[in-house]
Amino acid sequence: MSQKTPLFAQHEAAGAKFVDFAGWDMPIHYGSQLDEHHAVRQAAGMFDVSHMTAVDIRGEAATSWLRRLLANDVAKLKTPGKALYSCMLTEQGTVVDDLICYRMRDDWYRLVVNAGTTEKDLAWMQARVIDGVVIEPRRDLCILAVQGPEAVAKTAPLLGEAGAAAAELKPFNAVAVGDWFVGRTGYTGEDGFEIIAPPSAITTLWDNLIEAGVRPAGLGARDTLRLEAGMNLYGQDMDETVTPLESGLAWTVSLDDAQRDFIGRAALESQQAAGDVPAFVGVLLEGRGVLRAHMTVQTPQGPGELTSGGFSPTMGRSIGLARVPAGTSGAIEVEMRGKPVPARVVNPPFVRNGQIRVPGLQPA
Repeated sequence: MSQKTPLFAQHEAAGAKFVDFAGWDMPIHYGSQLDEHHAVRQAAGMFDVSHMTAVDIRGEAATSWLRRLLANDVAKLKTPGKALYSCMLTEQGTVVDDLICYRMRDDWYRLVVNAGTTEKDLAWMQARVIDGVVIEPRRDLCILAVQGPEAVAKTAPLLGEAGAAAAELKPFNAVAVGDWFVGRTGYTGEDGFEIIAPPSAITTLWDNLIEAGVRPAGLGARDTLRLEAGMNLYGQDMDETVTPLESGLAWTVSLDDAQRDFIGRAALESQQAAGDVPAFVGVLLEGRGVLRAHMTVQTPQGPGELTSGGFSPTMGRSIGLARVPAGTSGAIEVEMRGKPVPARVVNPPFVRNGQIRVPGLQPA
């Protein structure tokens, strides 16, 4: 039986069409995926992401343990509330999961991990835990993401005592006030909040946001928005068969401290030294059709593969992410139904803060 988030009744009331996602009944849309996408780009939309899991890491050894566990370095988090994006790696350097890590105190960090990998992640962490560290999955909390150019203005007044502090947050920072944990983070390429709180607080917030004109948005819009933003999706663009270096995520790997022996470091340094790391690029289709994951890409340097693909509502074009031979640029071809279709390599993100980033393209 699929699991349901505490917002399930709200989704039904909003007319959601449900799909199974990682064992959860989740809304794919509420009538129009396209309208939900545009609402986030132009005003404000909200996503129930309570199927994801907040995991608190507590204890006097939390910092040193996370510096071993994660490829990015939590020592960069100099101030309380600061967040970073990181991968958790195998010894072979491949990706166990990608996550956000917030430092709230030296002895308290909060991670947010993917829905489909939660149990695997927790087992991975528990197998490597050390004295002085306590791992606490917070299944008692819900997560709501509110995204869009009007998201902060519409949401902050509804957050009670946390509202004023939340409104002042800089991107990739968080604040905890009473039952509320508010991060100025997101997965859409727009401004907004990710709010973690008990179910009663989140269901009330959902109802109040509806009254404030914030539109519910489903997983369908979430995927087209993240693709336009050039953000990776675990299980498609990365998994335990590839490294961050092969997934456009070298920027999340910190090698600055030569003494920091994080899990997977030796493998990444060997791969880097070998110099055979594929490129991870954006693809814009020049011909007709819709790009899909696993389509073959032909380049002058050799074949590659689309890892994600879809139609961009903002651009009115088909876009994708692909793993291709190093040095690939310019014109390429994508095999669609046995025929080559012209495309070209572009730099993601395709869209950020409502603006198209691909030179020469206008809004659809």
